[in-house]
Amino acid sequence: MKTRNRTVTILRVVMPVVALFCIVVFPPWNGILAWIAPLPDTVEQQVDNAVDHGLDGIIVYVDQAGTAPVHYSAGWKNRAAQQPADPDALFKIASISKLYIAVAAAKLVNSQDLSLDGSLADYLPELAGRLANADRISLRMLIGHRSGIANFTDQEGFDWFSSSTGDAARLELVLDKPANFEPDADYGYSNTNYLLIGRILDETLGYDHQRYIHHEILAPLGLTHTFGLLGQTNIDDVVSGYYHPYEDDLRDIDYTTPGGSMVATAQDVGAFLRALTNGSLLNSDEQTLYSSLYDYNHTGWLPGYQSIARYHEDIDAVVVQFVNSTSSSGNAELVANVVYNRIVRLLRRQ
Repeated sequence: MKTRNRTVTILRVVMPVVALFCIVVFPPWNGILAWIAPLPDTVEQQVDNAVDHGLDGIIVYVDQAGTAPVHYSAGWKNRAAQQPADPDALFKIASISKLYIAVAAAKLVNSQDLSLDGSLADYLPELAGRLANADRISLRMLIGHRSGIANFTDQEGFDWFSSSTGDAARLELVLDKPANFEPDADYGYSNTNYLLIGRILDETLGYDHQRYIHHEILAPLGLTHTFGLLGQTNIDDVVSGYYHPYEDDLRDIDYTTPGGSMVATAQDVGAFLRALTNGSLLNSDEQTLYSSLYDYNHTGWLPGYQSIARYHEDIDAVVVQFVNSTSSSGNAELVANVVYNRIVRLLRRQ
C-alpha cells in the first residue's frame, strides 16, 4: 500500500510538469499566432490571413440583414491540382446534418406521424433488448441528446478514415453496452442518437428520410446544392479534405450515417439556417415545437472537414464557415475557431 501511495504521489507531481513541458515545447503556435494577431480591417483580409496560419482552404458565407449575402474564400479547393478555393464548392457538412433531421422530426411530430413521448422500444422493437433503457428513452430524448446511449464514434473499432460499411455495423459498436447515464438525467452528445432517429424516420415514412428532407425542406427553399449523401454528388464539385500531418486527400471517404452524411454549399447552409431562424421554413406550431427540441446552431467535424453554422441575433447575421483542414494535434481546429470568432467581431464592429 505504501508503494502504491508513493507512486500516486509521484504521478501527481510529475504529470503537471510533463503537461507544462508539452505546452512549452509543442504549443499550438498557429492557433496562438492567429489569436494574438492584430484584427484586420475587413472580413476579406481575415479570410486571406487564415491560410497563413496553416489552413489549406477556407470558405465563409455571411448573410447579414440589410446587405446582400457575401462569399469569401482563400487557399485551396484541391491542393494537389492547385485548384483555388471555390466559394460555391460542395463540402461535407458532417454534424450540421443533424439540424435537418431535427427539423424533419419536428414536422412529423407536428403532423402527428410521430410522438415525442414514443419510446425507442416502441419505434424500433428489435433493439429493445440490446440498448439499455430502450423502453424509457423517448424520441424527445434522442433528439436532445439526453438518452444516455453511448456514442459509436467513441468506441473501440470505429474508424474515421474508412467509408461507411452500413449503419448496422456502427450501431453494433454500442449494442449490449451499459448506458452512460439514466434517460433524461443528463446531456451527452451522441452520434448514435441521430443514427437511431434516421431509422425511426425511415420506418415511419416507409422510405428514406433524406427523400423527405429534400421534398419538405430543401425544395421549398430552392436549395439545389444540398445532398443527403456524398454519392449523390459529382465528386469533382466537392472540396478536398486534409488531416494533418498526413498528406492524403480524404474527399472520397463516404460517411453515410444519418446526422453526419450531408453535403452542401456554404450558401445553401446559410439559406437553410436563415429560413430556420426567421420562421419562413416552419409554420408557427412547428417553430414552437422545434425550439423546444434542438438548437438553431451547429458545428460539424469529419477528418479533413470542419464547419460552423451560426445565427448571431445581435447583428442579425448568419455566418457559415467551412475549413478543409483538421489535425491530430487539434491545432487546425483551434485556428478555425479563432478565425470564425474574429470574423464575427469584425461584423460587429462594422
